[in-house]
Amino acid sequence: MINHANFWTSISRVIEEGFTADGLQQLDKYAELFISERLVYKRFSPLEQYGCAAGGTTHVIATLLAGAEIDADSFAPEISDFKRMCQRGEAQALRIEQWAKAVGVWIDDIDDSLSHVLGEHIAEGGEAMVYDHGATLIKSIGLDYFVEPALALDRISLHNAYFPETLLTVLGFGRDAEGDFKIVVEQPFIKGSPMSDEEIATYMQRMGFELRNSRNWTYATPEIYLSDMHDENVIRSENGNVFVIDCDIRINTPELNCGGTRQLTTEVVLR
Repeated sequence: MINHANFWTSISRVIEEGFTADGLQQLDKYAELFISERLVYKRFSPLEQYGCAAGGTTHVIATLLAGAEIDADSFAPEISDFKRMCQRGEAQALRIEQWAKAVGVWIDDIDDSLSHVLGEHIAEGGEAMVYDHGATLIKSIGLDYFVEPALALDRISLHNAYFPETLLTVLGFGRDAEGDFKIVVEQPFIKGSPMSDEEIATYMQRMGFELRNSRNWTYATPEIYLSDMHDENVIRSENGNVFVIDCDIRINTPELNCGGTRQLTTEVVLR
């Protein structure tokens, strides 16, 4: 019988053994259980777990690998919280990299590779390079806002849960010329026009979000923190529908100082 403790022990063993064929098969089995909701990841609400599954099997397995805490005891207690976060982030990135190489979803020198395959990028934001792929966009997303892959992968799960019309599907991972870890996603291309801050505020209020900081377009509920909701990231289509194409969305913990009540957890339940 699989329980919380031996589930994570099993994940740790797969990592430590170097992603053997048996280990990869085990991860695929866990992803199947996750997607069918027989494995419940308490980090997420049911809607958010569905959002994680909607990002694809690659996204689900990377999320579980990032959740493993096998490196936690190796961090010196005297280092700063941010340095500890950076070390934790690099440990997560390395194990995802090893797995991605084993299953063929790793891209070396990622931005150069994508520009050769897809052509010149069409946009660049604070954390992403965006490439035209016809009916979809390909984005190479960095960890600038999140530091830890676990939090960046949470962002994709939450986006898919709350804004499924602009679903993010994880295609793979890589590093750029500077060695920075990247997540490659695909998203539908939506043609539309920018919305005003007032229109966005009305839309968010209808979704139950409260405006918390107008200077950085931050909204929140006790469960979800949502920022960067400005006119370049929220558009209205030709038929009047609203689409959120990009945002900084997180599980709203008290540490974000935005009225959050949730705690990050790696608890799992098998049904």
